[in-house]
Amino acid sequence: MVSAARYYADPSAASQFAVELLQKAGLSQADAKSMAECLVMADVRGVDTHGLARLPQYLDRVSNGRVKAQPEFKLTEKTPVVAHLDGDNGFGFVVATRAMEEAVKRAEIYGIGMVTVNHSNHFGMAATYVIQALEKNMISLVFTNSAKQMPPFGGKETLLGISPFAAGAPSHHEAPYILDMAPSVVAKGKIRRAARRGESIPEGWALDADGNPTTDANIALNGSMAPIGGPKGSGIAILMDIVSGVLSGAAFGGEVGDQYKDPRPQNVGHTFIAIKPDIFMSTDDFTARMDTLVQRVHGVTPALGFSEVLFPGEPEHRLAMQRRAEGIPYADAEKQMFADAARQYGVPGLSLSESPLSL
Repeated sequence: MVSAARYYADPSAASQFAVELLQKAGLSQADAKSMAECLVMADVRGVDTHGLARLPQYLDRVSNGRVKAQPEFKLTEKTPVVAHLDGDNGFGFVVATRAMEEAVKRAEIYGIGMVTVNHSNHFGMAATYVIQALEKNMISLVFTNSAKQMPPFGGKETLLGISPFAAGAPSHHEAPYILDMAPSVVAKGKIRRAARRGESIPEGWALDADGNPTTDANIALNGSMAPIGGPKGSGIAILMDIVSGVLSGAAFGGEVGDQYKDPRPQNVGHTFIAIKPDIFMSTDDFTARMDTLVQRVHGVTPALGFSEVLFPGEPEHRLAMQRRAEGIPYADAEKQMFADAARQYGVPGLSLSESPLSL
């Protein structure tokens, strides 16, 4: 019987717990704080597959020397609006945060900024870097590639990553536009979470090693992911590899290292684009027009089975407000994982409550 128990952590406590672990693993305080905030943001927004539950695996990679705790970034200016960042095999969270910062810096001056990245690693929730740009009232596009998890349309062997594509645009009073989607039916992290918790997965999420649909999460982990919309998902995955891998000089076409299986560096590629709306109109005018768009989406009559029509990113936005008040819920498997990590690295354990914090 799978336990349905949940344990709640205050987001700030979860972040501090992650900071202490990452510093013990060799990261600087600034980089540990940056990475911890990325992980906790994913949990707060309900993207549990990319949150704190992945921390032990990241700690293992840095402890084994597969990721550099303190990389030396090399930024190369290509044009006034374009730069390239060599991530020196640092954690993707830290590399990506710096790269988006550089893209935004250029957009502030020239209206648009673009930064390509190589020698990076998995960077977690793609929406993290969209939100980073939104805080500066920027439109943004985020691309990354990843280890092979999915066959191209019509094929049997895995070749393509299931990298997320993300985009964002600021609004004024309404929730901002945030799109964060994988070219697969679901992110593989959802299957890992199901396997960790002893849960089955819906048919259509993944295939076994022979290309047959499976509801067994453990079998799916050794199979492949199903593309969303068949050739459409496959085409998006190839686009991600072009913009993130081919263009940046990173690994591509099935060569990206698997962080769960390969001892070698991943050499993940990313590309970040930031656009300043007031090149075209004032920021106030743009965000007011965005509010109107959100309201028009909300104004559409709900279809059968729906109570309302939401804007992309709005469900996560609402959940984030709830979890900041009630705490982040974790299952028994995560609770044990955090306790084990605390003992291993000699840091205080994460304080967890058996009921929501706001009750």
